[in-house]
Amino acid sequence: MQECLCELRDLSPTLRFNNSQPAIPTENVCDMKILRRYLEKDSSGYVKLICEEDEDMWHIYNLVRVGDTVRCSTFRKVMTESATGSKSSQRVQTTLTIVVETIHFDPTVCTLHLKGRNAQENAHVKLGAYHTLDLELNRPFTLEKPCWDTMDLHRLELCAELSNTADVAAVIMHEGFANLCLLSSSMTVTKAKIDVQIARKRKGLTHQHEKSMQNFFNAIAAAFVRHVNIDVIKCVIVASPGFLKEQFLDFLMEYAEKEGLKNLIAQKGKFLLAHSSSGFKHALKEVLTDPTVANKLSDTKAQAEVKALNTFLELMSTNPDKAVYGYAHVKLAIKEMAIDTLMVSDSLFRSKNIGQRRKYVQLVETVREQGATVLIFSSMHVTGEQLSQLTGVAAILRYPIPGIDDEELWDDEESLNDEFAQNGTIAS
Repeated sequence: MQECLCELRDLSPTLRFNNSQPAIPTENVCDMKILRRYLEKDSSGYVKLICEEDEDMWHIYNLVRVGDTVRCSTFRKVMTESATGSKSSQRVQTTLTIVVETIHFDPTVCTLHLKGRNAQENAHVKLGAYHTLDLELNRPFTLEKPCWDTMDLHRLELCAELSNTADVAAVIMHEGFANLCLLSSSMTVTKAKIDVQIARKRKGLTHQHEKSMQNFFNAIAAAFVRHVNIDVIKCVIVASPGFLKEQFLDFLMEYAEKEGLKNLIAQKGKFLLAHSSSGFKHALKEVLTDPTVANKLSDTKAQAEVKALNTFLELMSTNPDKAVYGYAHVKLAIKEMAIDTLMVSDSLFRSKNIGQRRKYVQLVETVREQGATVLIFSSMHVTGEQLSQLTGVAAILRYPIPGIDDEELWDDEESLNDEFAQNGTIAS
């Protein structure tokens, strides 16, 4: 069994167990999202879950690693042979337990595909046969690990938080093209892309341009109503160059009135107009750093990471001795007990290399013991994408450390950066 990285007795009451007593199964925890958990004193154990939201599936993607065991209901194509020798195939439903070998997350539909060998023989599948399990929303499954470390358990608690849902919607556009995104503390998910050809303005033929713009706005409005729960969302950002954003908001309110969407009209105060250079997704980064937008989003989960990263980037320009990035430089700052805020990409904890993962888990644990702030950035959030360009780990210091930019540290750091490059993608 691999070396465990945590002392489970120090965790929250829902995960605590008595060292002198055997582990006791707990039923119906956290509104049925965690149906059952059984953790032993040696940190091994299993958890039975149901993913109810897209973000839940993202957390599970960050929990499952190669070598873990997953059990759930699935479908399997089975060949049968009759007494006469004729063969036929049928699709049967069965429950399989596999040892995970490959992991693939599809962010567009938030499904998780796990491929591995069957660990328990049944009537339809031989022991050791390959199968791919598709984890989907509202389908229970069991995840078993030889060791649940502190980052695993922290992620499990995030899965169980009912408040952990998207709290910001964003519509960014330019003429003929728009992205509709939902933002949470962990993800920026593109729910719809709208691409409509806009007729050029011509003298005496402006009605063609106006008609195509109406079609464009109508497509965005329909997607907005379909994908955005306005009663849950705290803020809706509408961003564009020029006056397109004002025109769309007026259209959306007219659309809501025509469709009888009284709750949408009543929530008009949640809409925030902002400038963007285009309607492409990358323009969302500049929108989120706008002071007016940042102030409006100050009480949302997504903004803590935005604020920290902006502070870090500003210090890189104005006071570089108070901003460090890369494993070696951050570790040196920890030895000096100089960390104020540590920022780490969650992709570093998906490493197939247990030793590399252990380094980053210990990094986080040490900083927390020192009383500093730790922010785990999602690689599917716009801020996580920026952090990935800085090796995936960075820190704001309490005080400057002159000369910390030591060239001798780079040799150790390059191997870790290579590891990040291998694990910073969606599929692993």
